[in-house]
Amino acid sequence: MLYDKPPLTFDQQINLLKSRGMTVPDHHRAARYLAHINYYRLRAYWLPFEEPDSSGDHHFKPGTEFGQVLSFYIFDRKFRLLVLEAIERIEVSVRTQFAYVMGNRYGSHAYLNTDLFNSKSICGKCLESLQQEFDRSRETFIEHYKKKYTDPALPPIWAACEIMSLGQLSTWFHNIKLRRDRNDIAAVFRIDEKVLVSFLHHLSHIRNLVAHHSRLWNRKLTLTMLIPRRPKEISNFFNPSQERKIYNTLVMLGYMLNVMSPGTTWSLRVRKLLEENGFVNPLDMGFPPRWESLLFWNKKI
Repeated sequence: MLYDKPPLTFDQQINLLKSRGMTVPDHHRAARYLAHINYYRLRAYWLPFEEPDSSGDHHFKPGTEFGQVLSFYIFDRKFRLLVLEAIERIEVSVRTQFAYVMGNRYGSHAYLNTDLFNSKSICGKCLESLQQEFDRSRETFIEHYKKKYTDPALPPIWAACEIMSLGQLSTWFHNIKLRRDRNDIAAVFRIDEKVLVSFLHHLSHIRNLVAHHSRLWNRKLTLTMLIPRRPKEISNFFNPSQERKIYNTLVMLGYMLNVMSPGTTWSLRVRKLLEENGFVNPLDMGFPPRWESLLFWNKKI
């Protein structure tokens, strides 16, 4: 089938929305937003307002207003920033533990020893990616290493981990041969290494969505995570029936942040954001019914 839809001006985009039943009280305001938020980016936020008509085309439910759609977009942006803040702190912490355990146990360039990893092939791909990051990096500590040292060609593990992406870090960690090593890295977060392996893989997917400013709040996630059974202080707060929603990710993020920084208010800030945006249904995010009564969302954990 040939794609023959022509590009539309901002005014034409607004007229199309109106023809499908959306109310646009302020045409100029809507045009200003569409000039800075791509029509198809914003479209993800009005999909819940659509319903099929008798012809099979999609029209908006009665009462749908442009401002409602925009409110969901703004909420999701604020929500992604909260999630990104948590991911950043956890990623930095895992990098630190990876370098600390492997470096102190096997030496400054432990990651160059392929015998410490399950797959030499995966190890080779990781090293190739790391070499590329090293070659293009302009970080001061990397520039210093390039000028002062020639052997080994790559920096020590405590510097190398700082130029790994979260996805690369996840692969390195998963590929560590000895379960003891993985568990010693995971122990600081009071979780089993299998849980951390799964969560890092899952988190790299979430991180990519956030980095590309993609809709997150009610997305059906592609990569799920292993829900921990221990410790009991956190296991009861998960919602296994909604594994493809963001809720379980939020619980895990909040738990790990609390281990790293006892008394964190991050989970309370998530709750506050939801309370300030009452039009958002937490059930669409995978929150369980009566989630507000759970201790996790009611105090500094």
